[in-house]
Amino acid sequence: MSTDKAGTDKIGFMTDGIQAVFEHAGCAGTLCVQPLDGDATIELAADELVSPASVVKVQIALEVETWIAEGRLDPSEPVSLRAAGRTFGTTGISLFDDDAIISWRDLVVLMLTISDNQAADSLLNRVGAGAVNATAARLGLTSTVVTSGIQAMLDSIGQELGSAGWSGLLARAAEASADGPAQTDQRLLATRALDPARGTRTTARDMARLLRLIWTGQAGPAAACDRVKALMARQLTRHRMASAFRPPVKVAAKSGSLFGVIRNEIGVISYPDGHQYAAAVFTRSPFGSDEAAISHAIGTATAQAVTALRQGLRAA
Repeated sequence: MSTDKAGTDKIGFMTDGIQAVFEHAGCAGTLCVQPLDGDATIELAADELVSPASVVKVQIALEVETWIAEGRLDPSEPVSLRAAGRTFGTTGISLFDDDAIISWRDLVVLMLTISDNQAADSLLNRVGAGAVNATAARLGLTSTVVTSGIQAMLDSIGQELGSAGWSGLLARAAEASADGPAQTDQRLLATRALDPARGTRTTARDMARLLRLIWTGQAGPAAACDRVKALMARQLTRHRMASAFRPPVKVAAKSGSLFGVIRNEIGVISYPDGHQYAAAVFTRSPFGSDEAAISHAIGTATAQAVTALRQGLRAA
């Protein structure tokens, strides 16, 4: 057996094992893990279109921080956020009852550390989806497109399901019969927001590439890349990739979830010996799936891929 054939067999065995991890957790998964230097890779359906959910906030942060570094945006400018019409979310400003004033740079902090939806929409509205998409194209993220902000995405779901918007859908759901939620769940799966062919989309390969470019300072100004890296290292979510690694290994990441169907995370794993690995994992599962099991699977699959790369496996 030749060395190349042996290497190919090992890679195939590794990806089969990673797929089994996802299947055991009750989800489908795509994955791309690469060292920051070199061309090795462990991947599973890495070019399949996926819904990024809040993983897209890394792109928004990079754009905003680039504008700040280039002097196009004053980071300390106060931004007034009205309580009325606030973006729906489960953390941060989305939960506030009153108007709030906060700077652009602090909105980036909230967006990357606690995945604040209002912060993300405010920032995206400021720089524009067109600018974010232009940067993605410049960086070679050929399958990555942002189609709307979060509130617009939620409202589109409400409209597709027969309501005036997201708030109308929530009100209708609260009054629905016992069979109503199940019917709504199935219709939700067919909406634009959960269809990566029509809504905001990316691939595991694109996101691994984005991380490599940020961490090597090639995605934008050095100050912008450094800021994104530092804030991703402070993400409060630690039950996915980070759960599979122990100090002194460090994990800087951004998670994303949507409606109990989409659970994702992208991040960079840094070892004390100086080696670093970009990882992008995206999953999709039926309603009612085991969130803890899928989050654990994201960490396990990432750790298996990183271990394989550290042991010297190379893609054919």
